[in-house]
Amino acid sequence: MKFRFHSCRISGLAMVLAALAACDPVDLQAPDLGALREPDVVRSAAKAPPGAAPGTCWGRQVNPAVIETVTEQVLVQPAEVLADGTVISPAIYRSETLQRIVTERRETWFETPCDAVWTEEFTASLQRALQARGHYGGKITGLLDKRTRAAIRRYQAPQGLDSSILSLEAARQLGLVAVARQD
Repeated sequence: MKFRFHSCRISGLAMVLAALAACDPVDLQAPDLGALREPDVVRSAAKAPPGAAPGTCWGRQVNPAVIETVTEQVLVQPAEVLADGTVISPAIYRSETLQRIVTERRETWFETPCDAVWTEEFTASLQRALQARGHYGGKITGLLDKRTRAAIRRYQAPQGLDSSILSLEAARQLGLVAVARQD
């Protein structure tokens, strides 16, 4: 049996487009690069801040100090110069390296929903709420994975909390936790 192959002039792009056309678009998800930077451990049994009400749960955000290292040239001996501008001996300098704190270390405590609230249904509702606001692009799984935590960070960061731990205030804004009535 003989096989005969015909040469076709199909560009690489056309082949890729043809392959993509055969795919189910629901299965294609854009990579969430922010999720790749999320740490594995997000919530822990950390202590509450001083004065916290009993039975409340807390998250903590630590911003490290920003330190600047500067190297300066310090004059040790000035140059010897004649009246006509002729340099007899050049100036002598030494390098001095200094470190300065640009921004102090800052620790921020914030109230967060307790573990009893973190059910699969709660997490799925969180994913839907973040998806409706354009922060979450994955499937609704009910799992608090890196993609979900990155979406939490994207939602909270403009409000001044750059953390992947959901704050109680953000949960209230998303309609996931009841807001206390003011009498």
